[in-house]
Amino acid sequence: MIANLVQLATESEQNPLMPPGPELLVGTIAFAIVFFFFWKKLLPNINKVLEERRAAIEGGIEEADAMKTEAQSVLEQYKAQLAEARHEAARLRQEAQEQGATLIAEMRAEGQRQREEIIAAGHTQIEADRKAAASALRQDVGKLATDLAGKLVGESLEDHARQSRTIDRFLDELEEKAEAAR
Repeated sequence: MIANLVQLATESEQNPLMPPGPELLVGTIAFAIVFFFFWKKLLPNINKVLEERRAAIEGGIEEADAMKTEAQSVLEQYKAQLAEARHEAARLRQEAQEQGATLIAEMRAEGQRQREEIIAAGHTQIEADRKAAASALRQDVGKLATDLAGKLVGESLEDHARQSRTIDRFLDELEEKAEAAR
């Protein structure tokens, strides 16, 4: 038992943080094997995966930049087409207004011309009707005057040429007086 106590005492004098020599040697060899395995096998695979991921990310960024540039180009084309369409619509609207104004002016001129024609035709018709009425009136007034004069005198005044001249002279005097009164 004493021997055991001596052995325990000698072991307790040894540094507790320092493992015994054979364990240290086995631990170091095991660490070297694991380190070598990681360095030869896992590290290249990890680096390869990281490189692929970096390439994919950079490719995605480049693709996104290209798509952004293309989208910007399409947007600018759209804006240009929209501006052109607005300009074309404004031009068409202006052209339609001008055509409308021209059409209105033409219709007014046509209406004015037709009005003048109608007025001229009305004046012509009125003048023709007035002349016809005046002629009919002359004949009727002449006949009535001749009949009246014949009844007053007591004899028939049948000389037509003379009657016409007398009636015409009388009616002409009446017209002259009417025109002078105006």
